[in-house]
Amino acid sequence: MDWTDRIGRRVKLRDLHIVLSVAECGSMAKAATQLAISHPVVSKTISNLEQTLRVKLFDRTARGVELTTYGRALLKCGTTVFDEMRQGLRQIEFLADSASGELRIGASEIYMAGLLPAAIERFSHKYPAVRLHVTIANAAMLQFEALRERRVDLMIGRLPAGFAADDLVAEALFDEPFLVLADARSKWARRRTLALAELVDEPWVLPPYDTAPGAMIAQLFRDFGIAPPEPSVVTLLVQLTVNLIASGQFVGMLPASAARFSAPRVGLAILPINAPAQRTGTSIITVKGRTLVPPAALFIDCVRTMGRALSGPFRRTKTSQAATPPAAWR
Repeated sequence: MDWTDRIGRRVKLRDLHIVLSVAECGSMAKAATQLAISHPVVSKTISNLEQTLRVKLFDRTARGVELTTYGRALLKCGTTVFDEMRQGLRQIEFLADSASGELRIGASEIYMAGLLPAAIERFSHKYPAVRLHVTIANAAMLQFEALRERRVDLMIGRLPAGFAADDLVAEALFDEPFLVLADARSKWARRRTLALAELVDEPWVLPPYDTAPGAMIAQLFRDFGIAPPEPSVVTLLVQLTVNLIASGQFVGMLPASAARFSAPRVGLAILPINAPAQRTGTSIITVKGRTLVPPAALFIDCVRTMGRALSGPFRRTKTSQAATPPAAWR
């Protein structure tokens, strides 16, 4: 019996849906309740599938059911099938009304503090009916579960050196320098020129030096011929970093996108220090071979446009001396 006769005509989408529900619930009875069908229907569907495929999909236990190796393989296939269907329906919805649809984005906290709010503001102004879902996902920590499980359409992140994954595609969008920040009312914000060495004894708030951003900042100090200072506060939390700098007691560093978008909102100044070539890259990561919904392509174009402005100069307002982003970013 060939594939078409044995499987192609006998395995239905409804069967895969039931398998997904049973795997998710861990129980045929719970899956039946969730699907609003009878328990015997669920049990018979699983039994028929096992006979058709000639493998056991679930191990029955006292606590319910657990996927076998074969069941996990089918579950992965079913997840992909239903994801592609959802993507197709979303694409049809968008084609029918190009100003609607939804987009799911994963990003780390550093983007939540700068680039992402600005990108969403720009994108939503142009496509107000597109519903956006944003969740925390750190590419630098290889947190790709949401992307691989199709819970997000794309991720924005900084990838570790030498990153490679057969099932993912990464497009480099831009790279950017780190910028030094202080409270806009501080004495440092009034300076027209400033050397990093003048700040070395100030209270710093910096990421741990054994992390990717911390290592780059440590190298930046070394490039200036300065030993990296002992920070007064060590944290990877961007919001905490921004708030502490805004208190006027600390100075710190952030990537240009986070610095330029955060500074005018909370009264920070980007200090006039010409930094060496230490730069950090930003990429868009997607699942290889996965059909992107149209809003994803439009959002990526939006971020690309903003990325091209990253190397442009920032300007300062006369009143606050806080840096404001280039017009192309707004």
